[in-house]
Amino acid sequence: MSETASKATPTPRQYKVSRSELPLACPNELTGEGIAHPRVFLTFEGGRAVCPYCGTEYILEE
Repeated sequence: MSETASKATPTPRQYKVSRSELPLACPNELTGEGIAHPRVFLTFEGGRAVCPYCGTEYILEE
């Protein structure tokens, strides 16, 4: 795989979150400092939410 292709397809990040952490916005302290985009509050559907900016997936633990 070329270097260009690997940059175009970043590895998705997944984080497990609890109900006590809701409402949840991305970026947050789980994602670290490498993500820079506008803060967006996420809506969980089916126990998961995906950030529309960076693709980080949050999974709600029951």
